[in-house]
Amino acid sequence: MVDARGRSEGRSGVVRVHDGAMDAATAPARGFPRVGVLLWWGGALIAAALVLGAAITLTGSEPLAVDAWWMSTVAGMRGAGLTGFGLVMNFVGGGWFAILAIPLGGALLLLVVRRPWAAVFFLAAELVSALLVQVLKHAFGRPRPEDILVVSDFGSFPSGHVADAATIAVALWLLFPRAWVGAVGIAWTLLMLFSRTYLGAHWLSDTVGGALVGAGAVLLVAAALAVPLRRESRRAASGGPRSG
Repeated sequence: MVDARGRSEGRSGVVRVHDGAMDAATAPARGFPRVGVLLWWGGALIAAALVLGAAITLTGSEPLAVDAWWMSTVAGMRGAGLTGFGLVMNFVGGGWFAILAIPLGGALLLLVVRRPWAAVFFLAAELVSALLVQVLKHAFGRPRPEDILVVSDFGSFPSGHVADAATIAVALWLLFPRAWVGAVGIAWTLLMLFSRTYLGAHWLSDTVGGALVGAGAVLLVAAALAVPLRRESRRAASGGPRSG
């Protein structure tokens, strides 16, 4: 029997509440964006990265004025302490640690807390972000700065380290939409941005492009997996079973 409030009582006597405005199976989880929003912002960020890369290419071999200014500024800050910090960030944000340890470790932790779709999303976002970075590196072929303190691969635009940092930051914020998660993610991305330019591995515009690519890739992957992610997020919030 259903009363005026939309409550029904089954044979077991358990009262269930029905939402007349939106069915529970299709209602978006609180804090999780809709597919259209994810697609719009993801596409816009990737498009912005492409426009930035094209603008850099049109300038030729000379760095942008803001790139030259920022590079001279951070070069003047060089010292043992900041260089040590930069080298730590260089290791954490690249190589086998960023390619294997972070994606697999992050996915494992999500599986431990019984969020299998979140684990799939995290791995997919890392993969798509890394592939986009490599495609754009070879498409634009921008030379790296000459005063570089570390050994790096081909292509300066966009920054793979910053793209990965932004990927992690946005992915975790989508999965755990809390203000402190967003703040930590922004801080992590900015620190990576600073370290890459400090080490002379990238121009400032390379790191901006990396942030755009990393964030855009996450949003597009989130749009593709929005339905299972939303369902799993709702189950996690209600304390119910979290299987796919």
